[in-house]
Amino acid sequence: MTDPWVALAADTDPGERLGQLRHAHEVFTTAGRLERPVRPVVGESWRRSARARVSPDGAALVELGADDLGPYRDGHPLAPAMPLIRELMSAYATDGEHLLAVCDAHGRLLWVEGHALTRRAAGRMNFVEGARWAESVAGTNAPGTAIAVDRPVQVFAAEHFLRPVQQWTCAAAPLHDPHTGRVLGAVDITGGDRLAHPHSLAFVQAVARAAESQLALLAPSPAGETVQLSALGRDEALLVTGGRKIPLSRRHSEILVTLARHPEGLGGDELLVELYEDESVTPVTLRAELSRLRRLLGPELLLSRPYRLSAPVDADFDTVARRLASGAVAAALSAYAGPLLPGSQAPSVIRLRRRLDEQLRAALIARGDPGLLADWAYSPWGEDDLPVWQAFAAAVPAGQRPALLARARALDAEQR
Repeated sequence: MTDPWVALAADTDPGERLGQLRHAHEVFTTAGRLERPVRPVVGESWRRSARARVSPDGAALVELGADDLGPYRDGHPLAPAMPLIRELMSAYATDGEHLLAVCDAHGRLLWVEGHALTRRAAGRMNFVEGARWAESVAGTNAPGTAIAVDRPVQVFAAEHFLRPVQQWTCAAAPLHDPHTGRVLGAVDITGGDRLAHPHSLAFVQAVARAAESQLALLAPSPAGETVQLSALGRDEALLVTGGRKIPLSRRHSEILVTLARHPEGLGGDELLVELYEDESVTPVTLRAELSRLRRLLGPELLLSRPYRLSAPVDADFDTVARRLASGAVAAALSAYAGPLLPGSQAPSVIRLRRRLDEQLRAALIARGDPGLLADWAYSPWGEDDLPVWQAFAAAVPAGQRPALLARARALDAEQR
């Protein structure tokens, strides 16, 4: 198995795997011990389910009744994407006797559509509109687990924590606000063993990306109200405001990054300390830089006394920090284009760059996901990162480990 998020490799016998998983589930729920062939993503989810005191013989709870469901979902941010989701998934769900479902960020099912007989069968386990399928309530399941780990994931049969759900297979992908990166919910395809194929996970992931693109088109960021600042992985930042794309010099990039971190504003002396290591740099030099920057941006955007920006800043480094704070490690890594202004020596930039890198690295190592660790280890900024290579080696199957351990030993020798 090369993809840990896919439940079965194409050449795996579903019947044989089902028997193994039922045995492993029984061992875990009675003795608390994980056995093969339980995947790491499933084992971690089982542990979270057990910590939440989910009963293996329990059921999802219906939290939104008919009176509350309609108004809530009509006003939900995912509602505008539903026509596209239906267009992409309805025929596949109906023809395959599957269900398409969309839930909110709390795991509550807002839309459940598809084959009529399958809907009735799913209703017997409360896979219905208004029911909450978060891991903390319903244990391991594709929509709940996709939200918990912020990754597309497939759950096959007895990988489900609840026994009444173990005749089903599902694949789900999280849906994000295209402007903030916040998880809005998940899109799911649920049915029988025929969904236990890598294609179903790829399909639902493609639907999620299309839905996010649709949301971005339907609700673009208001021009002139928000300034977008891209400063990750580049020595010279790019500012987008009022439909204009403004490339910034290195010094202007440092000023904008610093002001973005201080929306309340900074006095001239404070800004001088944040930007310059060399104490011989005078306030006159800084004022000259700010004057040039004001001519570039316009006086309505860069204000003084204190120096500040007049509009909110949507910065790529803030997006990464927000996603990390919410536990969305995979989404944080996907938004991380590299170190913040890597060539900058401005004290404020150095502090922010180190803090962001350290937080992201620590989250990746703690998560122990081999795919995410590989993305970092094989990047230009991670190729010499010894702790990540060590964690990467520990996370992969034994057969892949020797080459990674050799790389880690070589790095260790180089860094001594």
